Amino acid sequence: MGKLSTPDWIREGYDSPEAYNKAKGVKGSSGSGKKSVKSGKTFKVKICPKCKSHEVSVVLQGEEGKRADEWECRKCKWTGRNIGEKELNEDDFLKLMEEK
Repeated sequence: MGKLSTPDWIREGYDSPEAYNKAKGVKGSSGSGKKSVKSGKTFKVKICPKCKSHEVSVVLQGEEGKRADEWECRKCKWTGRNIGEKELNEDDFLKLMEEK
């Protein structure tokens, strides 16, 4: 693990990363270079790359330990390994589960 360093916004005397970014004219998150995080809990849902349905399941093939896992869409019958992924917030995820 590397050495931790004090963020620029603290060293320069700002009260928050937002105040630092505003003063520096930076748009977006805290300026740490990390991907912005959505507020609240997020859920990743697998989707079919062909029909965009969330009704996909994994298909296990071969011997245990030597499997070639594939995905299959129950709606359009697509099969493959390159599955899509969609990130949903908690409200959207609950709506999706209620539809099932």
